[in-house]
Amino acid sequence: MKIAVVQFKASTKKEDNLKKIISYISKAASKNATLCAFPEFMMFYTNSTQTPKQLANLAETINGNFITTIADVAKEKQIQIVGSFYEKSRKKDRVYDTSFVIDKSGKIISTYRKIHLYDALGFKESDKMTSGSKISKPVDTSIGKIGMLICYDLRFPEMSRSLAVAGAEVLIAPSAWVKGNMKEEHWITINKARAIENGCYVIAPDQVGNIYCGRSLVVDPYGKILLDMKKRQGISFMNIDLNNVKQTRKVLPLLKNRRTDIYPTLKI
Repeated sequence: MKIAVVQFKASTKKEDNLKKIISYISKAASKNATLCAFPEFMMFYTNSTQTPKQLANLAETINGNFITTIADVAKEKQIQIVGSFYEKSRKKDRVYDTSFVIDKSGKIISTYRKIHLYDALGFKESDKMTSGSKISKPVDTSIGKIGMLICYDLRFPEMSRSLAVAGAEVLIAPSAWVKGNMKEEHWITINKARAIENGCYVIAPDQVGNIYCGRSLVVDPYGKILLDMKKRQGISFMNIDLNNVKQTRKVLPLLKNRRTDIYPTLKI
């Protein structure tokens, strides 16, 4: 199964980004990709000078023009889409960072609101965002059962393990990984670790440019990096095979060998 991974530098104008996104979807479909994965904050780039109120005013509902347009293109091109957008919330001057899965008929089959906000290393997403309250169940797609995470969620192994135990064969993590000391090393290590410990593929499209490091990845269930987009803006393609998930989990049965009789919770 061929997947497309998009790495691009989002501008502050969502109309300009939407044009780019449509172009990338069309290109992915022309290359017979089954699914096209986009990074976090694909809707637009927000900088430190933008106020919470300004961001909230620019956010949309899941039925707004941004997602509806993408869904229409997905239907027209017969391709599945994964990405994230700023979703309006009921909390004043706060938005959700929400990922979505759209099937090839243009139907939104899954959404997930980021639960781990990036309040670390000098950043505080909670100043502008509100967190989700649950992990979304893995969703069936033509590339397998997808478990959704967003960026900072990758640092919390409990989440990816919960998704794997619930049946996820592929983890997709739209990301906007901020540059910084050891940040690329963390990014590579964490993505490989999440793939290895769960015996699954990890697809992590990342923003590049602005304050972000790029390095969009596809990692196989044994931890091999199949794709690293480095600092290149554009689209790349990679084939994945669910038989590799089954085979890896057979020879390295980490999920099966867990001792949940001893550690049913993390309490000691």
